[in-house]
Amino acid sequence: MADDGRKAFDVPDNTKGQPAFREAALFGLCPRCGERTLFAGWISFADQCSSCSLDYTRFNVGDGPAAFLTLVIGAIIVGLAAWLAVAVAPPWWVHVLLWLPLGVGLTLAGLRVAKAALLWSEYRQKAGEAGR
Repeated sequence: MADDGRKAFDVPDNTKGQPAFREAALFGLCPRCGERTLFAGWISFADQCSSCSLDYTRFNVGDGPAAFLTLVIGAIIVGLAAWLAVAVAPPWWVHVLLWLPLGVGLTLAGLRVAKAALLWSEYRQKAGEAGR
């Protein structure tokens, strides 16, 4: 139970004032109140919303977004690196300086958005672990 007496998965019928999917994912907004309280670090969730006390630990985002983003971004970067190697044939260190930071940056930025989107979706669909 949250401190204000509501259950963690209480989704009101009236969603007026609550963030839309796009805004919640891009800015890390709480799916209940819309405050920027979803993340404690760059990609780590806070334990709960400091504004409305929604318990974020009850949601199971898991490693799905990380695996998906690694595959998608990896495929894009490998394709672009292969194109660059054929078109320009730069030295190997150019590939390292270009693709390594780009891959890490895109994955971390995408992971933040993907995790926020998945938590928002779980909240709105009242998803929970089996047996709870």
